[in-house]
Amino acid sequence: MISSVCVFCGSSTGARPAYEAAAAATGREIAQRGLRLVYGGGNVGIMGALARAALDAGGEVLGVIPRKLYELVDHVELTRLVVTEDMRERKAAMAEASDAFIALPGGLGTFEELFEVWAWRQIGYHRKPVGLLEVEGFYAPLLSFLSRASSEGFIKARHLEDLVVAGEPGLLLDRLAEAKPPLPKHPERKA
Repeated sequence: MISSVCVFCGSSTGARPAYEAAAAATGREIAQRGLRLVYGGGNVGIMGALARAALDAGGEVLGVIPRKLYELVDHVELTRLVVTEDMRERKAAMAEASDAFIALPGGLGTFEELFEVWAWRQIGYHRKPVGLLEVEGFYAPLLSFLSRASSEGFIKARHLEDLVVAGEPGLLLDRLAEAKPPLPKHPERKA
């Protein structure tokens, strides 16, 4: 059962208004479902739009931010803000507080967070579903590359299929709630 959703996303608004609109729609949808939003704690870019929309819809929002970034940015009045010593502690706290993960459009930090939690699921460190919100084809090149990596034998098809992808926040949350437990990276070895 999902009661808390971690969303990774950009601290920039990006080149298209659709990115900020999708972030706000995701924050609203999470709040309207009575789920808690866990996110990176910032007030800027689509990250800020996500948090403000969830709060405006009456949602509970947990921000987790490393001290170095905390000192550089303004903050939304969140339900709770946790300040960590570094990025590793931040990601561990976000993962611990969440039942599912979503990546919205973003940059290097978003990609790194997405791939880490997806890899953790693949190798069995957690069983929490991982998804992408596809906004105006933003993730299409990445999905194509991942398909290529699979066809070249570097990602098993079942692990590629394990990544939940949808173009609408409500549909993505529905699919994450229905996601099956991950299959192990390596089948049980016979003695």
